[in-house]
Amino acid sequence: MTRIALLLLLLAIAPALPAAAAPYETTARQAILIDEATGAVLFAKEPDQLMEPSSMSKIMTVYLAFERLKDGSLKMEDEVTVSERAWKMGGSRMFLDVNSRVTIEDLLRGIIVQSGNDAAVALAEAISGSEEAFARLMTERAHELGMKNTTFLNASGWPHEGHLTTARDLAILAEHTIHDFPEYYPLYAEREFTYNGIKQGNRNPLLYRDMGVDGLKTGHAEAAGFGLTASAVRDGRRLILVVNGLPDMQARADETGRLFDWGFRETGNYALFQAGQPVLEADVWLGEAERVALEVQDPLIVTLAREARPDMVVKAIYDGPIPAPIAKGQPVGRIVVTAPGMEPVERVLVAGADVGQLSTLNRLIAAIGYLVWGGQGG
Repeated sequence: MTRIALLLLLLAIAPALPAAAAPYETTARQAILIDEATGAVLFAKEPDQLMEPSSMSKIMTVYLAFERLKDGSLKMEDEVTVSERAWKMGGSRMFLDVNSRVTIEDLLRGIIVQSGNDAAVALAEAISGSEEAFARLMTERAHELGMKNTTFLNASGWPHEGHLTTARDLAILAEHTIHDFPEYYPLYAEREFTYNGIKQGNRNPLLYRDMGVDGLKTGHAEAAGFGLTASAVRDGRRLILVVNGLPDMQARADETGRLFDWGFRETGNYALFQAGQPVLEADVWLGEAERVALEVQDPLIVTLAREARPDMVVKAIYDGPIPAPIAKGQPVGRIVVTAPGMEPVERVLVAGADVGQLSTLNRLIAAIGYLVWGGQGG
């Protein structure tokens, strides 16, 4: 028989907070705001619309370098020779000298802090031999990361027909960068870098505001407008934001700041159960134990508008009594969390312990008892 248990969690999570999560508007053409811990989309505007990523493409260039640093095939102190092609790059530059030798570490800072197009090309050529080959690698790796609507045709984000991505894909890339490379990600928070006697400040405007922002990368192209892929942490909670299509640098700084403030203020994360924490106990049929704990294998955290918290409903659904034998970790049901304005969150419930089957004689006695007295309550 399918059992549905309504779980009362009012004392297990934060008290209800007033104030409604009012609809939000932005002048950005594309935008997405995501909670990093749960993956919940807090705000979106044309998140899957193809757009020019401009210099936000460099996050992928840096990601591929981080991978090679992590696996040891590349080292920070390795030096590469600057080609004439890299030296001739226009736009934002690190001001590399042609035929000079430069370390991978300096190239990374030149890309991240100074948004150097010359540095991006030099790094691409060092890894793949040519920028074209490196761009193919960028696209291939992007698709492997789940960036299904992305095509990179160069390492810098220089305008090129067909060089396209989406706000959602850039958010995926930002999340992977933060998660996959905690040892290298702090480079994105550096505010200035000096190379060749030229000091340049980081182009991310939110690094200079007290907002908890620690990355990632700006972008600008005439057709695409001004964009930013950014991440911020407040009170241990991280949000990831991508915007594009803003009219100028001031709008980029102001809109991204407002979106972060809105997301942290109007939404919250609620931890319902820790991994391995019993959710409830279920009756066992013909087992050496009468009941078994049901639990979740991973922490269950939900993100929702604070106004929706009082109407959140948590249900455990399973077929009971559960027949023995039961193995610890065996899937036996599911837990479903619903709330207004939130997509239902569902997780598997597993047995928290092994439960052996009764002996043949005891099973016979239990079965007779069941026929005489009826099934177990629940």
